[in-house]
Amino acid sequence: MTDFLHDSFLVLGRIITILPLLLFMTLFMGKRSIGELPVFDYLIIITLGAVAGADIADPAIKHYPTAIAIIGIALFQRIIANWKIRNRKAGKLLTFEPTVVIQDGKFLNHNLKKIRYSIDNVFQMLRQKNIFDVSEVETAIIEANGMLSVLKKPEKTPVTLEDLKISRKTAAIAFPVIIEGTVYLDVLKEFGLSQNWLKEQTSLQGVNDLNKVFFASINRNLELHISLKEEPGLTVPPVKH
Repeated sequence: MTDFLHDSFLVLGRIITILPLLLFMTLFMGKRSIGELPVFDYLIIITLGAVAGADIADPAIKHYPTAIAIIGIALFQRIIANWKIRNRKAGKLLTFEPTVVIQDGKFLNHNLKKIRYSIDNVFQMLRQKNIFDVSEVETAIIEANGMLSVLKKPEKTPVTLEDLKISRKTAAIAFPVIIEGTVYLDVLKEFGLSQNWLKEQTSLQGVNDLNKVFFASINRNLELHISLKEEPGLTVPPVKH
């Protein structure tokens, strides 16, 4: 019982000392470490958590070396962060390049596979930005921190309707009817359409093989929007850090 109480007070004491130290070191490393979490900073936070967690959970671990380790990790992060600011080439080696995943309303299949993002991942992030129709997007970029930046087409900005005091009768939402060559028959049924109608519409857009379609969606006005697995002649902007 005595050993139990001793260990309990020891753990509580470590929590009281380690957490303020972690807070101070995190503030010392800077706001960027919390707000963006690029790859290197993510690894630093994970390492700090592992070191602090082991110290708190195991009373057998010496407390003083843990504090030194936390201070050392924070100093190392600060040195690397300053180095990245002074040397852009070094910064690029320690993080990901931004990746364009949508251009002119078209999904870039090759880029999505390169960063191992699915259509579902991108759609979720688009919806979080109140975009429910990919055809409204001029450029969408997955940033180095994994977040999505979106530039909407000029004619699709809501301020245009607001300025003209025109209310849209139908919501700007499109529903997927083809994903990677697979036709969603339930969506066609919901709109009272057939697979033959879909083939006719894709043919009108010069697509005669549905297996070549990476993504296709339809809106309430029965307008079909198509992204091919390979988009010939599509100009992708050279986005850098």
